[in-house]
Amino acid sequence: MTEHARITTPFDARSTAAEVIAGVDLTGRRAIVTGASSGIGVETARALAGAGAEVTLAVRDVAAGERTAEDITATTGNKNLAVAPLDLADQASVAAFTAAWDGPLHVLVNNAGVMMTPEWRTPEGWETQFATNHLGHFALTTGLHPALAAADRARVVALSSRGHVRAGVDFDDIHFLTRPYDPVVAYAQSKSAVVLFAVEANRRWAADGITVNAAHPGPILSNLTRHMSKADLDAAVAAEGAFKTPQQGAATAVLVATSPLVEGVGGRYFEDCEEAVRYVPGDAPGGVADHALDPEAAARLWRVSEEMIESSQASRSA
Repeated sequence: MTEHARITTPFDARSTAAEVIAGVDLTGRRAIVTGASSGIGVETARALAGAGAEVTLAVRDVAAGERTAEDITATTGNKNLAVAPLDLADQASVAAFTAAWDGPLHVLVNNAGVMMTPEWRTPEGWETQFATNHLGHFALTTGLHPALAAADRARVVALSSRGHVRAGVDFDDIHFLTRPYDPVVAYAQSKSAVVLFAVEANRRWAADGITVNAAHPGPILSNLTRHMSKADLDAAVAAEGAFKTPQQGAATAVLVATSPLVEGVGGRYFEDCEEAVRYVPGDAPGGVADHALDPEAAARLWRVSEEMIESSQASRSA
């Protein structure tokens, strides 16, 4: 890790999204939350709406998104909610979403994701976890860069996972074309990619007033765990301790997206409402692995990702 003062806050693993955003006024600011129709995405969107933001729920299931928006309006009184279709595994869907966005964007929370799926592939042949968790959000965020740059002090939060420590990005075989597919390794690779994206995006965009950080929400039972076996879930409980509520799971992302405590801070990885310490194998669970903060790997991943997105665009227009 690079040397800098580590960010700590009065909040911890038990804090909720409502607690970390208390006193923050987002009136007049616009936010997008991907995957906002289930799990911590709902509570992230609710917290932002509760603070007065105009929130767009970017979701695969628009009907579920509409129900969520109605529930958030009922609990917050905020009627400035929109629902838009977005399938991160479908690059045409991502392109349509970014093309339709108009005006500045102050907060982008890249919350959606898939976890430990079977060996599935997109039409491009991309491994689904990498394609969804990283490439979809990469295309979304770079596509929205003009809107973020047009805002005042925009913030991007990329949701990663403690699972990233298990594997970095295998640049020789990202999509498991030659090595045997392993859902755990594929998930870890995708979540390391998310952190590397935050590192490089922040480096590139800090001059535009945009800060980009990664956040680990903590262990939460949600749709994300649907592909995990009981043995995997039991192991997660043993490693992580008690699961968080969705309100607690949303807290770290909401804090990084809105709190004055992290104003101007970027390119870092947060967990339990503070900047993570360095991960040391064999120590207590937690922390961020060196491979996820490597600036050279971050720059390489950006180039590789651009090439993949451009290739996908070319094939669609052919």
